[in-house]
Amino acid sequence: MTQTQPGSPAWTHGAERTRTYTWSDTSVTLAALPGMSGIELLSAIGRGELPLPPVLRTLGMEPVDVGEGWIRFGMVPHEMHYNPIGTVHGGVLATMLDSAAGCAVHSVLPTGMGYTSMDLTTKYLRPVTVATGRIIATGTVLSRGSRTALAEARLTDSQDQLLAHATSSCLIFSIERVGA
Repeated sequence: MTQTQPGSPAWTHGAERTRTYTWSDTSVTLAALPGMSGIELLSAIGRGELPLPPVLRTLGMEPVDVGEGWIRFGMVPHEMHYNPIGTVHGGVLATMLDSAAGCAVHSVLPTGMGYTSMDLTTKYLRPVTVATGRIIATGTVLSRGSRTALAEARLTDSQDQLLAHATSSCLIFSIERVGA
């Protein structure tokens, strides 16, 4: 079997597609972060007062709604999300679930506190394709302590059919320590 490098003729079968997108400077949100609680920050992003995080722009995700202890993200699957067998790559779905679980935790944090995912346990229940249409990831906090939190996230289609499910443990920390 001959191996070729990406971009060589063997890798370019059929019509190529192009995608162009932009994202905002993250320093705007990072500057606002120390003075806002988690729910205030997420709400400001949802209202367009602060820019979307670059990962949302990269994948085509959009915030749908947020409240204390929960959040929803939406996305319309596109061919650019596909793996080699024609379904949305599990990593894309895991990113949606991780974002929903983590941001649900962030929504209950006071000013000066942040989080990071410690783990993500994901179960895929149905294939997701372009034909699936818009999907929604809903994250909910299950338990919050002073150092860790547990959240779940559910990925559903427009008929509220469960496509994937995840649980995540998050580490809670002072954002003043970030970069220290």
